[in-house]
Amino acid sequence: MNTTTSEPEGGVPPDTSRHTPVIAQEATTEIPVHLLFRDNDSPPLALRPAVVARRRGTGEQPRIGGGRLPVRPAAVPPPPRPAPAADPGLTERPAGAALPGWTGAVAGVSALAGVGTVLWGAGALPGMVTRPLGLASYPYQGLGLGLWCLVTLGVLSALFAFGGIGRGGTGHAWVLTLFGEYRGSVRRPGLFWVNPLLLRRRVDVRLRHWRSEPMPAVDADGTALRVVVLVVWRVRDTARAVLGIEDHEDYLSEQVESVMARVLSQLPVDAPGLGAGPGRECEATLRDAEAVGGALTRALAAECAPVGIEVFSAQPVAIEYAPEVAAAMQRRRIAAIDARHRESVLTSVVDAVDDTVTRLTARGLVELDDYERKALVKDLTVAFYASRSGTGED
Repeated sequence: MNTTTSEPEGGVPPDTSRHTPVIAQEATTEIPVHLLFRDNDSPPLALRPAVVARRRGTGEQPRIGGGRLPVRPAAVPPPPRPAPAADPGLTERPAGAALPGWTGAVAGVSALAGVGTVLWGAGALPGMVTRPLGLASYPYQGLGLGLWCLVTLGVLSALFAFGGIGRGGTGHAWVLTLFGEYRGSVRRPGLFWVNPLLLRRRVDVRLRHWRSEPMPAVDADGTALRVVVLVVWRVRDTARAVLGIEDHEDYLSEQVESVMARVLSQLPVDAPGLGAGPGRECEATLRDAEAVGGALTRALAAECAPVGIEVFSAQPVAIEYAPEVAAAMQRRRIAAIDARHRESVLTSVVDAVDDTVTRLTARGLVELDDYERKALVKDLTVAFYASRSGTGED
């Protein structure tokens, strides 16, 4: 224990010294034992400040101790990553200005007929045009400013009428925008007419499938894999698929790779020991195509729903080891199979030897002491095992 020399007091001679424990000169508060051994999850308890009195004449000042014991924060699991939020103002709606196609055709023909009538009345039409139509020919008297305005207006009306005619098809839709503003979608088949100033973008809304190339991934054990995924999907909201992202097909392919990496990293590709063990069928692995496909479908549907893509199925078609580990895993699998085969052969041989020796001794055919019994067991084991191994190899 550390000691110190105190100052002489009273009638004590100067050369006399005594050792005084330091702890005896201090006044401390008692700390209950249960506060020193408590769980981290319990709420911290406040302690009263502890004042430690120092000895007189040493120049030391009283020290006030802290009032709380340090508490380590409990580990909080990270929240799940939310899916991207969709723009609430960008939702597919029918185009209000879409009219049947025959209205544009009738308007265009009427405008051309009006232009022809003006030119015929002014004598601007040649005889080769009026004679087949059975019309009288008038002498050309020139076109004044008013006639020129009528002809120009008729030509522009015809261009406006014919320019707005579009053709819709089953399984396709048109997304209409005017100077960057969404004006609706047209899903009707056949001819339709819209404002020719509208920008039209065609979208395939049929049920489609997409088969990926072999993509790299890793399982829960860090084993490198190559995975091929088949996705069945369609465009549900044309406005979000066309205007919400740059390219919805590229977005889908990138999300497939991202979701596949997250889902496949949660399970091993094979059970421990490559299936060696009595309870291996109860362990979840990536070989369970139904469970893995369901997890992929749910995760991919949540990622693609905000951009107007509806995912019906995302199923792994092939899960294989990467080329750099395929050979090693194949050797491991063969070794595991060979070990199981040898174990089964040895079990059957031991049972056969035991049955043979028991029958021989039970029927009194032979009388064996311990040494002879061991020798017989050894010879029968070698003979049976050699015959079983040769049969298995053939």
